[in-house]
Amino acid sequence: MRFDDSPHLTDRPSASVVICAYTEDRWADLAASVHALAAAAVTPLETILVIDHNPGLHDRARRELPGAIAIENAAARGLSGARNTGVAKASGDVIVFLDDDAVPAGDWLAGILAHYDDPDVMGVGGGADPVWPAERPGWFPREFEWVVGCSWTGLPLEPTPVRNLIGCNMSFRREVFDLAGDFREEIGRIGTRPLGCEETELCIRLRQQRPASVLLYDPAVRVDHRVSPDRLRWKYFSSRCYAEGLSKALVTDLVGTKDGLSAERAHTMRVLPRGVKAGLVDARRGDRAGLLRAGSIVAGLAWTTAGYARGRVALVSNRRRSRATASGDRA
Repeated sequence: MRFDDSPHLTDRPSASVVICAYTEDRWADLAASVHALAAAAVTPLETILVIDHNPGLHDRARRELPGAIAIENAAARGLSGARNTGVAKASGDVIVFLDDDAVPAGDWLAGILAHYDDPDVMGVGGGADPVWPAERPGWFPREFEWVVGCSWTGLPLEPTPVRNLIGCNMSFRREVFDLAGDFREEIGRIGTRPLGCEETELCIRLRQQRPASVLLYDPAVRVDHRVSPDRLRWKYFSSRCYAEGLSKALVTDLVGTKDGLSAERAHTMRVLPRGVKAGLVDARRGDRAGLLRAGSIVAGLAWTTAGYARGRVALVSNRRRSRATASGDRA
């Protein structure tokens, strides 16, 4: 298997870029993404905007972004349903997903498509750099930047196969969806509800069905991902961590704990202890926020673990109720 850094423009597969949007609050970033794709050296076959049950936003996208195809989510409300609608509409060899608040670099699509020269590569994704409203909060640990949908400390520093890709910057060959199926609509974000992991479950499901599949993370393939002010509050940090635990409980119920928690175990055992130590060292050197970062790592892990435990208990309780109901019906 080879990881080629140079795009072969004459032989590259065609790409459909799918951007899912649900609110006009992110209009500026959505428009910037569409314009950036159109101005790049390598352009997509089509840019598809899937509007999630917001007729006003759909009308505006059709009027003001004529270079893109604006369609309405034909599935259940939420990111998974919107993505599935985009997959059904897309005609490219590769289907690429962007968030509506993420703007790609000029060579972004070329970098993604270059890796599909290798037939074993079934998916390619990259990093996301946070665009903070003002200064980066001193208490916010880089190990937890996944909370705001961005790359975090601990990810590979060179092109590397990974378990799953980052949702705001990922792509798959079209046949992935024929082989593994769609994004599960019972998992993932709906509006501002901070659940997730629908892309994680899909990636794991793919590799369980086709173990030779390679999902490649290339840190050079990057997007700028805007962080809204509400995500800088401790309330959001704690609720997002807790929701991640709930989501992981659903994922492990579907794909098993071995695959569902493999990356999380490594991150918890290796990366987080180093982050706590670094924060304490920074505090001793006079950076008072270092202590806050160390404490945030510990608290974030605790909230995520609590959410996972609560999710597992809820799943067991629901199964017991279902069995009891089924037994009563038979009686």
